[in-house]
Formats: sequence, C-alpha cells, structure tokens
Amino acid sequence: MTQASGKRNNGAIVLMCLVFVFGMTAMSFAAVPLYRIFCQVTGYNGTAQRVEQYSNVVLDKSIKVTFDANVAPGLDWEFKPEQKSVSPRIGETVQVMFTARNKSSEPILGQAIFNVTPLQAGAYFNKVECFCFTETVLQPGETLEMPVVFFVDPAIVDAEETKDIRVLTLSYTFFEHEKPVAAKASAAGSDGSS
Repeated sequence: MTQASGKRNNGAIVLMCLVFVFGMTAMSFAAVPLYRIFCQVTGYNGTAQRVEQYSNVVLDKSIKVTFDANVAPGLDWEFKPEQKSVSPRIGETVQVMFTARNKSSEPILGQAIFNVTPLQAGAYFNKVECFCFTETVLQPGETLEMPVVFFVDPAIVDAEETKDIRVLTLSYTFFEHEKPVAAKASAAGSDGSS
C-alpha cells in the first residue's frame, strides 16, 4: 500500500465519521418534534387527537371522563377543573371549563400539556377546542375560565384494547413558558436597569 492511498483511506474515514456525527446531531434535534407528531397522529402515550369537526355518530352508551389539573413547580398559579367529571354518551360533543388564577404580582405566560389515561384511549379522545392549543397569559391576580370541547370517538367500543374501558382521565399540567433571551434582554433594557 502506498502512502498516497493510505492518506486517501484516512481521509475517507474522517469524512465518514464527520458525516455520522453531523447526522446523529441532526437526528437528536429532530427527535422531539418527530416524536410529538407521531404521538398526535397515533394517540401514542395518551396523546389526545385534535380535530376540526364534531362527531356525527353518538352511541347510546356513556363513558365517564374525569379531570386532573396540575401546576408545575415554580408556576405561581392556581389551576382546577370546574367539575371533577362528566359522563357523556360516546360521540357526544361536550364542553367543560377549567379555571386558572395568577397568584403572583407579575404577568406570567403559561402553556398546558395534556394526556389521556388509560394511554391506549388517547387515540379516541378528540379535542375540538382547548386552551392547551395556545399559550395563556395571566396578569397579576387575574382569573380566567378556559373551555375544552371534546368527544370520545365511537370507534373506542370496537377496538379490542379499548372496548372495556369505562373511565378516562384527561390530565393537564401548566408550565411557565419562558420568554426568549432576546425578549428578556429587551425588557431589562426598557426598565432602565442596563
């Protein structure tokens, strides 16, 4: 083997390693959005489905839906459902209300995440409207009523893994949504604290 061919082989190995490292880095950044899309499409991990239309089939069978409301540590809000549960007919569109109150002395931007348990039922829980689709800003001391409009897909009674489910739990956790660093710097500059 000549010295020139050895350098070419080493160069090819270095190039392959760099491509591998770049590819793995790109995949790590793409993993979270791809996983979120996968969960939304399949209902995996209790992710409810977002739909644009109401159900046109309503069964003569009810299912109990309970509500769970949580606030992440560090968020000075009170957050709760206005009722603990409802028992709609499967396919019936229902609206329930949640209430959030900012207990702090500053405006806070929050974002709710959600899931449905049992997890296999997430694909059949359809939300038409939800405060969790957008960020929520509460001023100091402000209380806000927030609707959730949903229905349970009638196909839940046909699927082998969900046909015996009688109770679902829709759970929310509100997190403080951090301002981008540039917005924080801008706000600090406008306060005269620069």
